[in-house]
Amino acid sequence: MTMASKCGNLYLVEQYSPGLTVDGLASWATRVRDTAVAMGKQGRAVHYLRSTIVPADEALLCIFEANSEELVREVYARAGLPFERLSAAIADESEWLDSEPPPGAGGAEETARPSTERKKP
Repeated sequence: MTMASKCGNLYLVEQYSPGLTVDGLASWATRVRDTAVAMGKQGRAVHYLRSTIVPADEALLCIFEANSEELVREVYARAGLPFERLSAAIADESEWLDSEPPPGAGGAEETARPSTERKKP
């Protein structure tokens, strides 16, 4: 069962705000999340899943699952926030995400760990 099967589809919302700080973008994410939670408590089939802040682009990307695009639009209208783009999305739920990384992926943990073995001269 995918997360999207709970209440419909996945949606990605893109917000860009030149000049807004990371703290400002985080504040927007909180407003969006709180609004979606309130709508969910009212029986509306919309669920906030997560946000990603992209500081270099002064951007906030939010992912929702909802029965319709209109419900996601309503979240933003109630939160009083603009957005540039709302797109249907598909989650990549590959098995390797829950287990070991695929061969050659390396992972940050693997590459950041210094070697404790010494090479013989």
